[in-house]
Amino acid sequence: MKVVEETDKIQELFRKELKVINIGLEIFFEALKQQGIKAVQVNWQPPPKIEKEYEDILDKIL
Repeated sequence: MKVVEETDKIQELFRKELKVINIGLEIFFEALKQQGIKAVQVNWQPPPKIEKEYEDILDKIL
């Protein structure tokens, strides 16, 4: 019975409206929007890697 319950939950998920938060390639976001899918684009990039000496100075300032 547990397998049937899990299958029902998965099928229910796929019947719901798709809503996407895209973190990454903007072209993927644009493709979603063209298909009428609700989506938001998050413009994020990892913080730059800096030398330890400068990192310590910035930690003291901030």
